[in-house]
Amino acid sequence: MKIKNTQIVDTYAEAFLMWSAEVIITAENDDWALAAAQAMTGFATSVIGCKCEAGINQKLSAKDTPDGRPGYSVLVFTIDKESLAKRLIERIGQCVMTCPTTACFSGYDDAEEFINVGGALRYFGDGYQISKKINNIRFWRIPVFDGEFIIHENFGVKKSVGGGNFYILGEDSKSTLKAVKDAIDKMKQIQGVILPFPNGAVRSGSKIGSKYKKLIASTNHIYCPTLKGVIKDSLVPENVHTCLEVVIDAVSEEKVIEAMKVGINAASQDGIIQITAGNFDGKLGQYKIFLKDLI
Repeated sequence: MKIKNTQIVDTYAEAFLMWSAEVIITAENDDWALAAAQAMTGFATSVIGCKCEAGINQKLSAKDTPDGRPGYSVLVFTIDKESLAKRLIERIGQCVMTCPTTACFSGYDDAEEFINVGGALRYFGDGYQISKKINNIRFWRIPVFDGEFIIHENFGVKKSVGGGNFYILGEDSKSTLKAVKDAIDKMKQIQGVILPFPNGAVRSGSKIGSKYKKLIASTNHIYCPTLKGVIKDSLVPENVHTCLEVVIDAVSEEKVIEAMKVGINAASQDGIIQITAGNFDGKLGQYKIFLKDLI
């Protein structure tokens, strides 16, 4: 199978069931809203080491936010609902409530399940916090140095999908970096999708397990170009010298598929020898996304 001159390997990406929440952050102006959103989504590339995966979903105009101020939509993903509550309380408390002029709201209007976030953070008010109900929805007003921090008591959460992926194998670094940037630029236009790694790309693709018993993950050696002359099971073609991975988290399997399709098509260009995907023989993830179905 090919797109242009790029071979598309007949394999599948193995993705996982995750839980997600959408957090709407608003502020007096875009600078402060962006500062809070960037702080909240920092150190959130992988649940392996960061306990969650997070990213900015989209920029919001004043007409699209609950309080009529500029803002950002942030998506946060974890393995289970209980840990999602902990991560939201930590990150909103330390990164949003601390940021001047911000307010924080639940973004999922159609959620069927909710977790207590503002109701936990209210105790920072040391007894001076007050609540208010609007349309039977409770908000908390927590006194802070510049006025009040407003936050929803409960945040909607949904079952979602994480770990969608594809690998870009290029003849050199320049070609591969261009291809991954083109793919990421297209994928970021899709709402409900985040690419949690730096600028959307991963150079340290991992596999489950390691020769060292204490490690749960290690370098996916079969896609390391410098090892192709050393190991017997290398999957790096002779004319490939750079491999990069793109990882996708999304609110649904359909969104992961849409993002992968857009990204793979954008990455199939001159200098890209092959596009493939990472999986664990179907033993771990609940979703199999076959590349042949995306062409």
